[in-house]
Amino acid sequence: MNLFPPPGEIIGGREAKPHSRPYMAYLNIRREDKSVRCGGFLVSENFVLTAAHCNGEDITVLLGAHNVSRDEETQQRVSVQRKIPHPRYNSRSRENDLMLLQLVEPANLTDAVDTIPLPQAGQAVEPGYTCSVAGWGRTSLKTKTNVLHEVELEVMSNKTCQNRRHYRPMMMMCVGDPNQDKASFLGDSGGPLVCDEVAHGIVSFGKKNGSPPRVFTRVSTYIPWIETKMRGLSSPGPHVERLGPLH
Repeated sequence: MNLFPPPGEIIGGREAKPHSRPYMAYLNIRREDKSVRCGGFLVSENFVLTAAHCNGEDITVLLGAHNVSRDEETQQRVSVQRKIPHPRYNSRSRENDLMLLQLVEPANLTDAVDTIPLPQAGQAVEPGYTCSVAGWGRTSLKTKTNVLHEVELEVMSNKTCQNRRHYRPMMMMCVGDPNQDKASFLGDSGGPLVCDEVAHGIVSFGKKNGSPPRVFTRVSTYIPWIETKMRGLSSPGPHVERLGPLH
């Protein structure tokens, strides 16, 4: 069983306006002798939300970044104090694919670093609605980028994903028109699906060839768990690093 699947990619999108998505977090994840990247999003000064399959031995969060290969004045590099994957996460089916990251110290909120609201518990996005996703993944199967890209995607009916073996409508969202090649991979794993400036989904999984639709974790299902964990955890420690970009 592969406990740490590869992250997704943005293909068919465009470069985002620098710092227009101040909630975006770039995750540098260490697994044994290699590093991988994921996305995430700031939901409070102390917490980043991402996918549970983005776990690893050590995670560093970069906030306020546009080009993660450059030393931008807006960037804040923050260590993770505590990783809290959902206790019922299933790495095979991707059920409950979400994880909270408690930061060592609260982020310093600025024009380039800010939180994004979460939906109300049980709130759904109707099929046909256009949302967006962003990430630092590949822009083609062979082309890497260190600049944030974004793409608009349509929320599909659950029926569109019913042929997916592990699709669970109560905990997942079906996103991306199968008749469009606009975005074959939707975004870095763990990044948010943003609808009306609210984070309704988390990039989770899809077909290996990247064809839409893709499957996102449905955030509204997990609001009670998220809020309970954030309230219950102790305040962060005293240290934050401002070390420049990740490479």
